[in-house]
Amino acid sequence: MADSAKLVVIGAGPGGYAAAFLAADLDLDVVLVDPEENPGGVCLYRGCIPSKALLHVAKLIDEADHAADWGVAFGKPTIDVDRLRGFKDRVVSKLTGGLGQLTKQRKVRHIRGTARFTDANRLELDLVDGGTDTLDFEHAIVATGSHPTAIPGFPESERILDSTGGLDLAGVPKKLLVVGGGYIGLELGSVYAALGSKVTMVEMTDGLLPGVDRDLVRPLQKRLEKACEEILLSTKVVAIKEQKAGLKVTLEGDDLDKPDRTYDTVLVAVGRRPNSSDLGLENTAAVVDEQGFITVDERLRTAQPNVFAIGDVVGQPMLAHKASHEARVAVETIAGHKVAFEPACIPAVVFTDPEVAWCGLTETEAKERGIDVQVARFPWAASGRAMTLDRDDGVTKLIIDPETERILGVGLTGAGAGELIAEGVLAVEMAALASDLKLSIHPHPTLSETMMEAAEVFFGQSTHVYRPKRAKKAKTS
Repeated sequence: MADSAKLVVIGAGPGGYAAAFLAADLDLDVVLVDPEENPGGVCLYRGCIPSKALLHVAKLIDEADHAADWGVAFGKPTIDVDRLRGFKDRVVSKLTGGLGQLTKQRKVRHIRGTARFTDANRLELDLVDGGTDTLDFEHAIVATGSHPTAIPGFPESERILDSTGGLDLAGVPKKLLVVGGGYIGLELGSVYAALGSKVTMVEMTDGLLPGVDRDLVRPLQKRLEKACEEILLSTKVVAIKEQKAGLKVTLEGDDLDKPDRTYDTVLVAVGRRPNSSDLGLENTAAVVDEQGFITVDERLRTAQPNVFAIGDVVGQPMLAHKASHEARVAVETIAGHKVAFEPACIPAVVFTDPEVAWCGLTETEAKERGIDVQVARFPWAASGRAMTLDRDDGVTKLIIDPETERILGVGLTGAGAGELIAEGVLAVEMAALASDLKLSIHPHPTLSETMMEAAEVFFGQSTHVYRPKRAKKAKTS
């Protein structure tokens, strides 16, 4: 085992292993420290990947039920939880195992354990085999990720799960309460509803997916209202008491017919917190803010010049693809390249059914910041492809600067929105104009056409939607 390295990467999630692999590709001497047998982090082991495997199954169940409307009837599905869990675990194993092979091929030295800074150039290692060691380094990248937020006052119980426990899929509860109407709660709640649970969702704000444009959320909420037993907004959980019959939950909110309910299982999905404590950062000049995020500059460098940090541990948005790109900037900076992390937009996707995706400036943000924009919407009810899928409940919207006609943001709700948003990212990053999208020939019949037709709506020229262009406001002197 190495006792020194040019670069040490602490944490092997999508940020950490991307950093280690690029460093190796640039011929840097790199050590990757992580307790798991193979790289992957929360995303691959307990987050993005297993949840999407289960969401795929949930979508299949829903489509099989929906097929009756088209004259194709299937019997009620039989859910074999063990085999379903096995499918999810095989996906995780294959991906993480592949990363293990790439680690060896790139000759990245992987130390299984956790690390703590003793000073700005040395780590103390706690190894998974019970031993300890030290590692000297020239540069370090902290990529330790985040963990689910717990709600103070909730009792410890096997029946109260966080997102990790929810993805373990120990069983399918008859009655499930999901606390939190963000993307994690909606995704996992959708899975359990499809598998047969009677799901109640509780969100303390007045809408699901707080902060997301309401016209994007509306089609999803309508569908969830049919799939779930209840969706309770402006409501919070004030107490949970474990009883023999289940978990007695006391709710507080408007228009509740009864405050006390009993559930078999409670899934808490109220966000995540950075893993920045117990790293010994106080033994360096690195700064951790009040929320636990490590402060970095545009090159992901902390106040300790040779220590960098990336991913969830440096702030919102806590997304794997953000971490991977931050990894590239940090490593290239260490390698002496002139780079900075300055994305025009970072896409976000909620993998529910329908999916919700957005990038760049949102309509909500534009209103809050007083930015004059024009919004061009194309309803999927006018899309031939959406009609053939019997999924016309979507919308594509462009946020456009009315003066320059530059595309500032894109939002999508509908089947496959997560795949379509990449075109929006490219448009925003390249400062594309609405005419660029309008004049780019899109294949027919596809859902991607809705991007082109949304641009046509802006000019009042959409073939399938009659919406004359509004006259520009006269400038006042």
